Amino acid sequence: MKASSSLHPHHHFPSTKLYTSITTRVYIRTQLSFPAKVFLCQAKSGTNGSINVRVMPPTLLAAEKEEAKAVLMLFLKKEGLSNAIAARTVNKSDPFIDHLVSVLHSKHKSRYLVGRELTTLEIRDAIVPYLESLLEEHGDSLVDVVENYPNPPVKEKPAVQVPPPTPIIDSKKLRTVSRVNAIDMTAGNLRPHIVYLIEFGMSIEQINGIIRRFPSFAYYSLEGKIKPVVEFFLELGVPKEDIPTILTKRPQLCGISLSENLKPTMKFLESLGVDKKQWAKVIYRFPALLTYSREKVEESIDFLRELGLSDDNIGKILTRCPNIVSYSVEDNLRPTANYFRSLGVDVGVLLFRCPQNFGLSIEANLKPVTQFFLEKGYTLDEIGTMISRFGALYTFSLADNLIPKWDFFITMGYPNSELVKFPQFFGYSLEERIKPRYARMKRAGVRLLLNQVLSLSSRNFEEALEKKLKKNSS
Repeated sequence: MKASSSLHPHHHFPSTKLYTSITTRVYIRTQLSFPAKVFLCQAKSGTNGSINVRVMPPTLLAAEKEEAKAVLMLFLKKEGLSNAIAARTVNKSDPFIDHLVSVLHSKHKSRYLVGRELTTLEIRDAIVPYLESLLEEHGDSLVDVVENYPNPPVKEKPAVQVPPPTPIIDSKKLRTVSRVNAIDMTAGNLRPHIVYLIEFGMSIEQINGIIRRFPSFAYYSLEGKIKPVVEFFLELGVPKEDIPTILTKRPQLCGISLSENLKPTMKFLESLGVDKKQWAKVIYRFPALLTYSREKVEESIDFLRELGLSDDNIGKILTRCPNIVSYSVEDNLRPTANYFRSLGVDVGVLLFRCPQNFGLSIEANLKPVTQFFLEKGYTLDEIGTMISRFGALYTFSLADNLIPKWDFFITMGYPNSELVKFPQFFGYSLEERIKPRYARMKRAGVRLLLNQVLSLSSRNFEEALEKKLKKNSS
């Protein structure tokens, strides 16, 4: 796959202020009155050609630069560069990294304009074809092109036409093709930060997995990047045994400045109501929260307020379910809210009680559950009442939970309306709670409400049976 145009020094590495695409312009290190490395996206909108400007937050840019470095590192290594040379090239190429981010923004301009952040796969799919087009054009001088951006060495045209060389990078410096698939386990060859992580209980398999997904992690400085972040998390109360899980989920955390990004992001989230005493749990549940841009978080918060949630309740939601901010407002949150609203549900209350519902697919998860209950004879209003009374109802698997419990329910002899009154039935274990309690009630020869059978403690359940027996015998 090739980029839309080939890269020639005189027009692909401009000394002008703009890298321009059809509808999006990303400004990089310009002479405008903005700080260095501040990125702006412009897009025409409306019939009058007016311009919308969206400032890319520093936190997002920092994360994207780390992603771009990782992609470039892996690309160079796959083309034959040794670990050391690939790392040195990436470290010497900040302007080119900025340029890769601009390419990323240009390709995905529409996503940024609606506040949707890109996944690692989307970033890779945007940058790799571009790098391949550069390799095809510049061949063994690609390293010089990357390191000297935006003023690459000018290639002289040969006097005699010769067959194009095979695209090999700097053949004099090459070793065999090196891929980041494993860590050298030879004694004494482990990098300091690898040894450090192993001491925290992280396995070689876990570290290999991180490096395969995020190659730059293999070259992070222990003292400059990883150790400060880990020690900061420990100070927050994160248990030592949780560190491997957190870094496995979001290794990008170690590539973001602690003082300029992570701590300010936490202060901002605390201002929105995140309980600072619960940071250890929040980070463990969803470490990616600290890498999201302020703009992305604010967009989610604005939508929650739109649903009528108070700031206090929003703070509780962010603390209990921080991944709510990972859901796209327009692609997930709003359509899901509209769906539940069509069932007569108070969406704000439902989201507060069970925000996990809003990460479910309408087509794959929600509609099949609704259809299941409709086929059992329930009306939409009754289904709405059930989900309102038991917010987690739609989070259960049809095959593993709802269907087998329904099949047992119809043998219990209760009317269907009993589930409208007590939909929490589906939240109890079939084998450990429902069947044993029902069997005990049958042996006693009495009948309790479904709520009494399941929700009472063992002692209170026995007392309810005795009371019912006495009442029946009198």
